[in-house]
Amino acid sequence: MKQAKKVRRQELLQEILQNNPFYTDEQLAAELSVSVQTIRLDRICLAIPELRERVKTMAARAQVKLKAVDSRGIVGELIDMEPGVSGISVMRVSPDMTISREGAARGHYMFAQANTLALAIIDAPAALTGVANIKYLKPAYSEERLVAKARVIRQRGNKYFIWVKIRNDKYEVFRAKFIVLSLVGGEGNAK
Repeated sequence: MKQAKKVRRQELLQEILQNNPFYTDEQLAAELSVSVQTIRLDRICLAIPELRERVKTMAARAQVKLKAVDSRGIVGELIDMEPGVSGISVMRVSPDMTISREGAARGHYMFAQANTLALAIIDAPAALTGVANIKYLKPAYSEERLVAKARVIRQRGNKYFIWVKIRNDKYEVFRAKFIVLSLVGGEGNAK
């Protein structure tokens, strides 16, 4: 009976991390109602690396797929990417990114994270933002981790329609819809 519970817990652990690889051991422990030590032992048994190593591995794989944007041009850290389909980036809000009196992140950092992620997922040698419709939903604060997820909703010719959502640990803080133009042969058509 005890062994069956352990096997089921480990299956759930793998499912959770497949859906959200950014979970910390503490979040996993709370989700599965066990101790952090139990989670660590389960991760070791299943050969699942700690959060930092999972993120590094994902980032290294994503960097190889970049075409339209140089990896130095990404605001945040590119974690996952399927060219022409979707991508994920992570950015930690540092104190120099905030309005000093309030501690809230300046909006242009979230826009830059979203915009560079949208450009990065285009499967083209070069791309430009043609249109951006953005909404700041809630403030983000210093030391928060912001996870941006981008998805190509449709493509018409050289135009990609992309939705990007950015979340902190609790809320969606930013949302954008972009029309990104793939520059084929050095030409773009913004019609």
